Amino acid sequence: MKTTLTAIDHLIVEADKVLRTLAPGKLSHHRPNPAGALPEADMNDTERKHAAGLMRVNHSGEVCAQALYQGQALTARLPEVRDEMAQAAAEEIDHLAWCEQRLHQLDSRPSLLNPLWYGLSFGIGAGAGLISDKVSLGFVAATEDQVCKHLDSHLASLPEQDARSRAIVGQMREDEARHAETALNAGGLKFPAPVKRLMSLTSRLMTEASYRL
Repeated sequence: MKTTLTAIDHLIVEADKVLRTLAPGKLSHHRPNPAGALPEADMNDTERKHAAGLMRVNHSGEVCAQALYQGQALTARLPEVRDEMAQAAAEEIDHLAWCEQRLHQLDSRPSLLNPLWYGLSFGIGAGAGLISDKVSLGFVAATEDQVCKHLDSHLASLPEQDARSRAIVGQMREDEARHAETALNAGGLKFPAPVKRLMSLTSRLMTEASYRL
């Protein structure tokens, strides 16, 4: 017998997702951590602090991704679009858990601004879904494209000997590129260059703030 969730049930489920996303140690990854078998790097304090800052940025990006997908899934019209959001969000949970583990290994912590990033991203995701599924999927593709660029810059900037962080970022880069392609293939709108530039500016501000805080 199929169980039908009430509005209160849905609210509880969404609240649980928020808590699991923002509370440290509440998420577990489904796929093995790509850095699991690699040795810890010998880094000086400056290199370790820089690696932690970059992984904190990546962690914040995954918090935003969770909020974005959850907001979009809430307002998506077509079941197949909701399914696409759910599948992508599941892989983003892996990223979130991996980044959190790496931050702990680097004796660091997630960004203090994550609740703010979550709220803003959830609102954007829900708003995009309300406009249309095509816009919602297009926003996913454009966002993932920005994320890939950030991850490329992180791979270029991470200490060369930090194999653990590099392995995590490399796998994230592969997954994010696939999410972008999947969103476009599902009918996502290709955003014009001016919109992408605005998204890039906003992303840069979030990146700089999360690196420090």
